[in-house]
Amino acid sequence: MAEVDADLDHIIPSSILPPFWAKLVVGLVSLVCFARSYDGDFVFDDSEAIVNNKDLQAETPLGDLWHHDFWGSRLSSNTSHKSYRPLTVLTFRINYYLSGGFHPVGFHMVNILLHGGISILMVDVFSVLFGGLQYTSKGRRVHLAPRASLLAALLFAVHPVHTECVAGVVGRADLLCALFFLLSFLGYCKAFRESNKEGIHSSTFWVLLSILLGAVAMLCKEQGITVLGLNAVFDILVIGKFSVLEVVQKVLHKDKSLENTGTLRNGGLLFRMALLTSGGASVLYVRWRIMGTGPPAFTEVDNPASFAESVLVRAINYNYYYSLNAWLLLCPWWLCFDWSMGCIPLIKSVGDWRVIALAALWFCLIGLICQALCSEDSHKRRILTLGLGFLVIPFLPASNLFFRVGFVVAERVLYLPSVGYCVLLTFGFGALSKHTKKKKLIAAVVLVILFINILRCVIRSGEWRSEEQLFRSALSVCPLNAKVHYNIGKNLADKGNQTAAIRYYREAVRLNPKYVHAMNNLGNILKERNELQEAEELLSLAVQIQPDFAAAWMNLGIVQNSLKRFEAAEQSYRTAIKHRRKYPDCYYNLGRLYADLNRHVDALNAWRNATVLKPAHSLAWNNMIILLDNTGNLAQAEAVGREALELIPNDHSLMFSLANVLGKSQKYKESEALFLKAIKANPNAASYHGNLAVRNATSYSEAFPMKVISCCFSCALSSLGTSRLGQETL
Repeated sequence: MAEVDADLDHIIPSSILPPFWAKLVVGLVSLVCFARSYDGDFVFDDSEAIVNNKDLQAETPLGDLWHHDFWGSRLSSNTSHKSYRPLTVLTFRINYYLSGGFHPVGFHMVNILLHGGISILMVDVFSVLFGGLQYTSKGRRVHLAPRASLLAALLFAVHPVHTECVAGVVGRADLLCALFFLLSFLGYCKAFRESNKEGIHSSTFWVLLSILLGAVAMLCKEQGITVLGLNAVFDILVIGKFSVLEVVQKVLHKDKSLENTGTLRNGGLLFRMALLTSGGASVLYVRWRIMGTGPPAFTEVDNPASFAESVLVRAINYNYYYSLNAWLLLCPWWLCFDWSMGCIPLIKSVGDWRVIALAALWFCLIGLICQALCSEDSHKRRILTLGLGFLVIPFLPASNLFFRVGFVVAERVLYLPSVGYCVLLTFGFGALSKHTKKKKLIAAVVLVILFINILRCVIRSGEWRSEEQLFRSALSVCPLNAKVHYNIGKNLADKGNQTAAIRYYREAVRLNPKYVHAMNNLGNILKERNELQEAEELLSLAVQIQPDFAAAWMNLGIVQNSLKRFEAAEQSYRTAIKHRRKYPDCYYNLGRLYADLNRHVDALNAWRNATVLKPAHSLAWNNMIILLDNTGNLAQAEAVGREALELIPNDHSLMFSLANVLGKSQKYKESEALFLKAIKANPNAASYHGNLAVRNATSYSEAFPMKVISCCFSCALSSLGTSRLGQETL
């Protein structure tokens, strides 16, 4: 039995659970931690990755998933973040199909069950990390460290830093990546068997399967490919029994036997390293070809340290970010959905007190590395090395060492590195138990940690159930984060609380004077409140800061149109369309401008462009019908109306407009039928009842008796009190 398991004897009772029951306990505990999020909404990034992602819908060919990024944009686009995760998107699409639409419960349940399955799998993974590899004569792996693997799996299952991955639906990318990452690692372990005559021999099949599973993990999320590096470390240190201490001693003593070191002469090891290297290179090359040769484009607000001119400033801040990630693993109480936009101010000099965190991090890491590589205890070397491997290797893609990433700190990227943290923490508890007599105190500390983490998971899962709770929970953690204030403001604006939304938008702009999205949204609200001068100033500033911001150009055009500055408005609309060619709403507003200027042909062309780009654009269709009707082109108005109703058959405003046209064309029966259909769809519209009454009054009396006309007028009068102003058309 592994030494660390014996050291944990007083922390975990000697009547240890069998593997099946241990896995069952771990699985149930993991479900308890995050069950509260099962009926949560789609929050934060879920809107873009799921609700607004056309790749989930049946109309989008499955083949498009292999050419689009995680958000549904083409990988070749300059605006794509190059996050290539087609298998994750495929699971979203299956969820959408099985749920019959965007019903979040099904999406959340899959995430919770995935975390439970991964936590169960961790019992086997930790058994290998703590106990090593040993098989029975029938080829079954011996569970050598039941206490250590159970404790580490429980620590993993209840870690609060996992809440973002489990309670946020987009976190499924990390969950699926972790699942196939661990399967790849366990598959690589299956490659080795003990032979009495030949020692350990390996199976090429399992090595190749491990590489394939690593590729699958990468298609779920990019960091999945790092499992090949971890497998290589495991092979060299555990299977090859390579000892850095032994090599260093031989080098120092100029020992000629260094040339005959078993690891260096092991042809099987070299062959497996060649397979891992070539497999990893091939997978990376294919992915690079698919996503295009250009790197993703990020802005300074996404990752300010990466834009610092000084190499020293960049290095200091990157290392500070590492220390923050380490702190989130050690003390996951301060959690935030977003750590960008001023949440973590840059360290600009070595005199900043936060440099102490860097020193503490590297002091601990260097100490662990020295113990892992130079300890005379081979068992201790293996556990510490593999713990550090799991901690560091999966984190490398998020470290900014190889390429710029689009975030400062992200809790989701710690899902896999937390495996290494749980190994090191469990090993630490074992070491403490071995060197102290207060074993009951250590057991109590372990129980308290587990209980506090479970409680924190339950609380944090509740915060992820709605955007309002999630965004407000971030205020106490990152009060200087402009994005937090922006998201709270947007949430309030969506609920109709414009006064409170303005306050948060203004704070977002104050914290980040270049926050163009906050300026755009604030300008929109001020426009609706008829505070046009300030709205124009904000939107003008937004397009100065970001000249290709199409939405801000369009909104600026709307404000300028309201101020009767028609030439400037037309230029703003044209600029918006220049930067976003497929922009139906902008064409619609341009058509309204032309209608105000009595440029009827231009207005009709603009609205036609809007309907070509968006066939369901009801307002554009309606305005074409009304304009043609008002200019006496009844036949053309009728044709446009019928075309619109074929595309949008249940739109009552289109029925009403076409009914008016048909009445003027003396097609009374068809007109009446459409009026009645429109009234049935929207019975509180006074104008619908009134126009039907007028149409009846002008039609043949035998077709429409006076009591019908009287009834229509009565309905119109009774509806006046409950009618609402419709959307502006012309």
